[in-house]
Amino acid sequence: MYRMVSFAQLGLFASASLLLIFTPGPDVLYVMTRGMSQGKKAALAAAAGFGLGNLVHTLFAVLGLSALLMSSSMAFQLVKYAGAAYLIYLGIKLFRSHTAIAAEGNGEAMSCMIIFRQSIIANVLNPKVAVFFLAFFPQFIDQVHGNPQLQMIVLGCVFVILAWAGFSIIGLCSGWIREFFKKNPKTEKRISQAAGILLVLLGLKLALSGDTPFAISLSL
Repeated sequence: MYRMVSFAQLGLFASASLLLIFTPGPDVLYVMTRGMSQGKKAALAAAAGFGLGNLVHTLFAVLGLSALLMSSSMAFQLVKYAGAAYLIYLGIKLFRSHTAIAAEGNGEAMSCMIIFRQSIIANVLNPKVAVFFLAFFPQFIDQVHGNPQLQMIVLGCVFVILAWAGFSIIGLCSGWIREFFKKNPKTEKRISQAAGILLVLLGLKLALSGDTPFAISLSL
């Protein structure tokens, strides 16, 4: 019987995920915009949509990486280095960016169902999110703890829950967060820089790893 994930593995994954979830970006800005312009229900609808979209990407990542490893180890190595380069690129871009989350934003009023559907579609159809999942998740797969598919499903569910909870908190506190960043503009920049450094380090770790993250049997 395979073990799931260790507490240390889960803690590291959760810490990295939370830092990235709360980093100012398009998803965060959209949830905040809905919260500030239409209230808590609209913000929660957007948060739920993004959370469900992340679940779809998790399933794609599990199936895609598993099929890739079974078909060609060389292809997996190419994806590994491409993923490492992508993480480093995102990290540098995030480190140098400034999203101005405290800017005014009213947005067009929409029903909660429309917001929910739009959030799902925007997340699922975003190729950058898909590539990010393929590059991010392998960093936290431990060969000691059994089947990588099962580990990715567990970590994916954890990420979905954290993303939904994090976006919900952002939406519920959108007004307060906006005022906080107005008074503390340097804090937003520091969050982005910390997340950028984390992505660069993960990219370097992936590129310099001697073995593939999934160098264990895929059989159940």
